[in-house]
Amino acid sequence: MSIHFTRIDTPIGPLLLAASDAGMRAIEFRNARHPVKRGDDWVEAPHPLLDRARRQLEEYFEGKRRSFDLPLAPQGTPFQRQVWEALATIGYGKTLSYGQLAARVGKPAASRAVGAANGRNPLPIVLPCHRVIGANGALTGFGGGLPTKEFLLRLEGSLPRQIL
Repeated sequence: MSIHFTRIDTPIGPLLLAASDAGMRAIEFRNARHPVKRGDDWVEAPHPLLDRARRQLEEYFEGKRRSFDLPLAPQGTPFQRQVWEALATIGYGKTLSYGQLAARVGKPAASRAVGAANGRNPLPIVLPCHRVIGANGALTGFGGGLPTKEFLLRLEGSLPRQIL
């Protein structure tokens, strides 16, 4: 199965979008800390799902979209996928701490492991890892960089008070 990819320009810089017939595989920042592994099956070519993702991301950045309606096919361990599924339950304009996210996946003592899985999220924005913040409200690590995390939270109206 081929993985199609394209690049788009956004207010937070260029993003790489990748999809297969199974669903979205990756949304990647220019200087991703954990880039998705690419193989010979990756082709820079059109795909209807990439067009749909581009449109939905444009609507999100214009403030017209609060959730995404895309089939997703992220590749990871069962624990990572469990954390990524939990990210999808964090509503627009809301934030959770790593501890709260760990509790949400049924592992309240595993906030570090949850943080590591969060950091390897291959579908940022769509699976909103930017909505996970420190217990004290601090913006903590983010694959797109803290200025990008701040931009996304500000766009959603959920920037912690001490940052405003």
